[in-house]
Amino acid sequence: MSIEKVELNVSEMNCAACSSAVEQALLQGKGVSEASVAFATGRAIIKGEALDADELASLATNAGFPSKTVDEGVDPAVMASEIEQQQQKNAADWRRRAIIGLAIWVPAETLHWTAHPLGLHGPWLSWLMLFASTAAMLFVGTGFITSAIRAGKRKQTNMDTLISIGASAAYGFSLFIFVAQQLGFEANHEVYFTEAAALLAIISLGHWIEASSAAKAGSSVRELLNMQPEVVEIQLEDGTTMMIPSGEVEEGATLIVKPGSRIPVDGEVIEGASEVDEAIVTGESLPIPKTIGSAVIAGSMNTTGKLIVRTTVDGKHTTISRIAALVTEAQSSKAGMQRLADKVSSVFVPIVLFIALVTVVTWSILGEVEVGIVSAVTVLVISCPCALGLATPMAVMVATGESSLRGVLVKHAAALELAGVAKSCVFDKTGTLTEGKPFVTAIQPSEGHTGEEVLAFAASVESSSEHPIATAIMNEVSERGVTFVEATQFVATPGVGVQGTTQDGNVSVMRDEAATCRVEVDGVLYGTITVNDKVREEAKKTVQQLQQSNIDVHMLSGDRLQNAKAVASELGIPESNVHAEASPEDKSNIIASIPKPNIMVGDGINDAAALASADVGIAIASGTNVAIESASIVIPSNQIQSTIVTIDIARKTLKAIKQNLFFAFMYNTAAIPLAAFGLLGPHGPLIAAIAMGCSDITVIGNAIRLKHTLRKLRRTP
Repeated sequence: MSIEKVELNVSEMNCAACSSAVEQALLQGKGVSEASVAFATGRAIIKGEALDADELASLATNAGFPSKTVDEGVDPAVMASEIEQQQQKNAADWRRRAIIGLAIWVPAETLHWTAHPLGLHGPWLSWLMLFASTAAMLFVGTGFITSAIRAGKRKQTNMDTLISIGASAAYGFSLFIFVAQQLGFEANHEVYFTEAAALLAIISLGHWIEASSAAKAGSSVRELLNMQPEVVEIQLEDGTTMMIPSGEVEEGATLIVKPGSRIPVDGEVIEGASEVDEAIVTGESLPIPKTIGSAVIAGSMNTTGKLIVRTTVDGKHTTISRIAALVTEAQSSKAGMQRLADKVSSVFVPIVLFIALVTVVTWSILGEVEVGIVSAVTVLVISCPCALGLATPMAVMVATGESSLRGVLVKHAAALELAGVAKSCVFDKTGTLTEGKPFVTAIQPSEGHTGEEVLAFAASVESSSEHPIATAIMNEVSERGVTFVEATQFVATPGVGVQGTTQDGNVSVMRDEAATCRVEVDGVLYGTITVNDKVREEAKKTVQQLQQSNIDVHMLSGDRLQNAKAVASELGIPESNVHAEASPEDKSNIIASIPKPNIMVGDGINDAAALASADVGIAIASGTNVAIESASIVIPSNQIQSTIVTIDIARKTLKAIKQNLFFAFMYNTAAIPLAAFGLLGPHGPLIAAIAMGCSDITVIGNAIRLKHTLRKLRRTP
């Protein structure tokens, strides 16, 4: 069986360079066309043809990063548990190292500075510092060193390479001086045992903060999955009921949903009536009445009455679990800026190693070997690109999670990035800017024919069509009580019309230049039918807000130019931005000609090609059966104003990413020259560790600020 996408859980990644190493290993797999590995979430998304999931997991594992496949349709509770367990394990590992490192370093550093003033100095002090530093290297440093060695075996470097060399150099130089002093040689150089311990302790503390923040940034997946009850009351054939885990519910099961509880699995009401709050999926703030035959969505809240629901999916494929899977994939995807940052990180470490080597050699030539070693260690530590690897994914995790809780599903980080810099937005007319419920406004029969006759022939072929125009014609036929005979040999040509055969001849309903469509029988014109649609109430405000945000708004339609211009005039869209009478093939070409980056907003079904052609495709549709494959952002609700929400989130996220990258680069570019020239003094390594920690905290803090900003907007009516 051909597999188009495989998802892996990847562990033991410590930095962006690690994720890049996994990507390179996965790209060697058979049939792989694309691989995206996110350090922050520990997820790998691989796409291609005829993929072998086990082979891909082995490739990542053999590269030094234990991996396992993520099964499709996994129980939502299990999915949440796996995500949390991995994030909690990562945070716990760094917490343990940080606590041990700080417990060793803080007392040793305190004694180092207070021993002489308090008259506690003596030979024992040097031995104590040696033991403390050695303990730090063994209990804390081994994690960094093991990772660096693993990377070295792959002929690669990572962030831990810098930390390991820096801490080992400080420890090794100090050990050399200590041994020389014990053997009676004159070695008056200062030792850096406490600095070596400090590096490991402070950097472990920074990683602990990173891991904890990453877990909180991704908490939106847990919030989503919590919308689906863990247990459900199921009604058996004999009328009795029992409680079972929601993930074990089968399709076609009968569930009892009491007032005040959430719908556990997607289904259809077969008994009872109530009002259901579907804000989690549709964004609609008002509860929606539900009666027999109404569809209900997992995660929505039953407010007033008791409902008996027959499930239409099993408990592992609910709307909530699908949304959670989309969010997880989006958080594991990479924006263009992140891929650039990863490339910089991959070459940054070798460059830093070279700078450190030049620093040692230069200072040694000047006769300052100790200054050279200290400066080189400072360079290695202060250059660690931790913040660079976190700059983009932290912001993306926050944005995609918060978007999902506002009814906006971002499938790819790149879509969020492009939406933030979009110059133009193209709206499909029918069903997007208009209500999608067209009605017949005029019938013009040809001489010798009647309006009822025109409608009857039109209905004979349109009765087999699902097009909005067909719906309008059939509604008019029903209202007038016109009888018709359904045609055979029905054929629909997208963008052109429909035709079929009746006992009176070949009937065709085709596009017309003067009206919406013309009705012909055996090539003879029987008349024309004009169909119009009502503009959405919120459409004009949405267009105005976009224009005020300096986004050029266009309208795309397969309808006649006259109708399209009328709608555009009502909405305030310039005539020059109206693209009418376009076939599905034309729409893709039109999208390509509109200023980039551009956004296409459509219903996701009839506009699939246009959505795929745009830089950012936004599919909006009511209900849950939305065609999401061709779009990069999905709005399950039928709310066009969510386009504004999407762009606003994208812009705020992009701003945060740029700020994070600035902070990350600023620390490195400003601090490396200071370190190399020895301007940070004999305690440079300690200063460097603190500065690197500040860089991480700045990036993390900015991501937390973004989360609070977006959450505040979500909760604002």
